Amino acid sequence: MRAGMHRTLALRADVPTVHGLEFAYSLYPLPPGRMPFSRWRWELWHGSSLVAAGWRLARADAGRALRVHAADHGHRLFGLPAPAREPHSGGGDLTPGATERLAIGSITALLVPRALERPAVSVSVL
Repeated sequence: MRAGMHRTLALRADVPTVHGLEFAYSLYPLPPGRMPFSRWRWELWHGSSLVAAGWRLARADAGRALRVHAADHGHRLFGLPAPAREPHSGGGDLTPGATERLAIGSITALLVPRALERPAVSVSVL
């Protein structure tokens, strides 16, 4: 009996599958306006909540802002201190529409384009 109980306990002690931390983002150029330069709008979402948003002059800077704010928010979610913002942390371009794994500080998260979460638009033909 003890051997059978041990086997049952061993089966229940398996590691559970956990869905990782995931953020959705929007990254797109703003239309020309009163300002004589191009700008990139970025938005960071966690589920249905807008976590952070802003604009930058260069797409690479907007990608960095997305990564840094995702790392800050991810650390706060788990009650961890956010890592210091170093000049090169989160750097590099983020192509709009690309999915990226983020590893800054103690957390790892996935950045997923927000457009992929939207349901397909149905078109009715009359």
